[in-house]
Amino acid sequence: MAAKFAEPQCPIYQNVNALPQTDPQLIRTHLIAQLTSPVRWTQTVRNMLSDGATQFIEYGPGKVLTGLIHKIDSEVDAQSTDNRE
Repeated sequence: MAAKFAEPQCPIYQNVNALPQTDPQLIRTHLIAQLTSPVRWTQTVRNMLSDGATQFIEYGPGKVLTGLIHKIDSEVDAQSTDNRE
């Protein structure tokens, strides 16, 4: 069964190249490549900040990514919605 990919409403930043992407086919290709590629977390967050991101929200259990974002930029608004609390 194949998943349908539509053009996203906002750019998708993928860890393969840390760049924004809106082409559904490239997003699909990058999802597959992410399985064996290094995670470029710092570069991805810095690119998002450079492109105008002002708020980060981590959904799910834990606050690991929120902490990593604050290590990259301690002034950025980064929050966690830890659903275990």
